[in-house]
Amino acid sequence: MRLSSHLIQRFMKLEPPITRNLVVERGLRVPMPDGVELLADRWAPRTGGDGLPTALIRCPYGRGPVALGMARPLAERGYQVLLQSTRGGFGSGGAFDPMRQEREDGLATLDWLVKQAWCGEAIVLVGVSYMGYVQWAVADALPPQVKAMIPQMTESALSLGFLSRDSFELETPFGWGVLTATQERPLALFRQPLQTRRTRRALRTLPLSGSDVAAVGKRIDYVQDILAHDASAPRWEGADHRHRVAATGVPVSSIGGWFDIFLPGQLRDFQILRSSGRTARLTVGPWTHAEFTNLGVQEAVEFGLALARGEEPPPREPVRLYVMGEEAWRGFDAWPPTGYAPTRFHLQPNGGLSTSAPADSPPDAYRYDPADPTPAVGGVRMSDGGRVDNTALEARPDVLTYTTPALEEALEVVGEVSAEIWFRSSLPYADVFVRLCDVDERGRSTNVCDGLVSLAGADEVRCAAVRLWPTAYRFARGHRVRVQVSSGAFPRYARNPGTGEPHATATRMVPADQTIHHDPTHPSAILLPTPHP
Repeated sequence: MRLSSHLIQRFMKLEPPITRNLVVERGLRVPMPDGVELLADRWAPRTGGDGLPTALIRCPYGRGPVALGMARPLAERGYQVLLQSTRGGFGSGGAFDPMRQEREDGLATLDWLVKQAWCGEAIVLVGVSYMGYVQWAVADALPPQVKAMIPQMTESALSLGFLSRDSFELETPFGWGVLTATQERPLALFRQPLQTRRTRRALRTLPLSGSDVAAVGKRIDYVQDILAHDASAPRWEGADHRHRVAATGVPVSSIGGWFDIFLPGQLRDFQILRSSGRTARLTVGPWTHAEFTNLGVQEAVEFGLALARGEEPPPREPVRLYVMGEEAWRGFDAWPPTGYAPTRFHLQPNGGLSTSAPADSPPDAYRYDPADPTPAVGGVRMSDGGRVDNTALEARPDVLTYTTPALEEALEVVGEVSAEIWFRSSLPYADVFVRLCDVDERGRSTNVCDGLVSLAGADEVRCAAVRLWPTAYRFARGHRVRVQVSSGAFPRYARNPGTGEPHATATRMVPADQTIHHDPTHPSAILLPTPHP
């Protein structure tokens, strides 16, 4: 990994400010239909601000850091900005009920905004993470003044992607629940390192139903909900806006990251937009969710502001991807790009990996102990994520590796990645985690993408279909392709206790003996999208 290049790609060259002389109207009260008032700040040039296109940002994290990172740069470059605190936080009335209030509150905010004398004739929806999710909540019912959406590092179903029945991602929604429950406490910013340590310890609490109390000293409704209700549960009605994407009425520029927690859902949203004939473009860089990039500001200026003025944005390819390994931006026609098709790389005896069919061979074995779980190292995480050295992880006895010989020519992988692992456990309940890595000439193994699936009936040999994170990666000539197989990545994914008990109430941790099969009858493989004529 060329770290310096990676860091450079986080910051894009912005248009110079038109003005730095701004005025901020603080504490504007925006009425909701139920009588609750939400607070907002209006940022605008001191002179000539009325009538400029308005960037609307609705945020659950207060109006301080977001103002410096997004509101100010936009107000300096041709916008006025309305930065609103969502319900139940930072002075806004009501109670914060994550994800379930944003459609009604968002539509009421837009209705209020278009009636303001200073608003003008154009609005652009802007924001990252939750601030992008709230855009999807109203995307099918936008007033004509809204000219564009720029959702960054987000998707239309948000947290529901973590709560699949076949892969429960614990760390991110738990940590977010703790953050929103503590962010308004006195000195919260200075207490954050201590809170982070408490949160990490709390993730090991048994049963997990007591983990929120261990982390913050009180019950957190959102945490209890993610532990007790999977994505299909009625509890999340009103939180899933996937059905609105196809009816989005304005052009959309989506920004994602290869190690972002929301990437699969964001790519799904983009594909829906394109298949529905909507104007949409996509940019994916080498970022994690927590890494700040100013690309959202750049897109708001180049894409959003042009549309707000009735102009065409500068031309570019519909899809712009940062190809890791090559460390370069490239344009593509679609996602997944045309011209790529799955190539099967089969797990082989003695830790080999190749496109050849596997020979007869006995299975490989390892022991997984949820009391000493295989750790999450780098990858798709809010902190300590991205591309990292996997040497220590691969030295663990509960991690198997399968590696190609040195590549005779570069190998490009762009698109959706999956694996088919023939697996058996000594217990009926088990997880299969698969990670794709790049091994350089020095033997350093760097993660590219990964994924996990939870199995029932795992005590019989069966094929585990694992969906890995999508990627765009170029393996250099002389490097080797490696596949890791294990049974966990804690705390990103919850530990599988092996008992079949619900995550919220499980208290017993039972070790399991796992076997990976790779023979003609059980051809375990990773499927990599490689160039095909």
